[in-house]
Amino acid sequence: MLALDDLVKQASKNAKVTIAVAAAHDRDVMEAVISAGKEGIADAILIGDVNRICEIMDDMGENSNKYEIIPASDNTACARKAVQLVRTGKVNLLMKGILDTAELMRAVIDKETGIRTGNLISHTMVYESPSYHKLLFLTDGGMNTFPDLNAKKEILKNTARLMRALGYEEIQAACVCGAEKVNPKITSTVDAQSLSDMTSEWAPYHMNVYGPVGLDLAISPQACRHKGYSVKGGGKADILLVPNYEVGNGIGKALSCFGNAKNAGIVLGASAPIILVSRSDSAQSKLYSIALGSVVTAAFHEHN
Repeated sequence: MLALDDLVKQASKNAKVTIAVAAAHDRDVMEAVISAGKEGIADAILIGDVNRICEIMDDMGENSNKYEIIPASDNTACARKAVQLVRTGKVNLLMKGILDTAELMRAVIDKETGIRTGNLISHTMVYESPSYHKLLFLTDGGMNTFPDLNAKKEILKNTARLMRALGYEEIQAACVCGAEKVNPKITSTVDAQSLSDMTSEWAPYHMNVYGPVGLDLAISPQACRHKGYSVKGGGKADILLVPNYEVGNGIGKALSCFGNAKNAGIVLGASAPIILVSRSDSAQSKLYSIALGSVVTAAFHEHN
């Protein structure tokens, strides 16, 4: 069964990627970047407060002369300069440092200087929980606030592409709602039923989509037996598609804060993957995210 440590091992076997780190002046960010370099996963171009970056490196016993460091006066400048490195092809990956997600994404989606494509941009968090038997892919708790049906379809496809790149041959995707019955007054349940009916959309990804379904029945075979829920994929979800970002953010933070889950995060749909987890996430989480970005980049390049 795939684990987050496996991503680090796999990434270390791939060709090194180069990442642009926006607002790199943070100890956890630097620790992850340095670890990624030592593991042979990634080289990094660091954008931000040069003095602070060098101070952190000195404190960690790292030679700052080994890195290309680009000064930036504020978070907006950090984001723009990092995105520009992606646009010019100098880097393979963009990484969020110690700045707000919205500040980074404004630069990403800028019509003149950003890195948008024709695809929907969405965020997926990958959780390894001691209380669940496999990785959970939670989407979208970071980008799309209140997605409509078409957006949910594209969000699912982005996560399915991610999982296929990681080697998944079959995928179980649960459309998480407050209950299992379709209620015309509750849009999320209507959307979930529609998504579960789109079997031709999911066939290329070998993905089974089911819902509406409560969180317990998405991940617990015991709950499924107790409640008599026998839908294919019940209790065995790989993907949790949430109805809005607040639900996704809440489930994710609960997994980390209460459930001691390890995690990695990535944004797909732009012209390059974006390594993105919460500023409060650990250096280990950020290293896992860099590894995830490396593995996905290698797989996408091979496919293309």
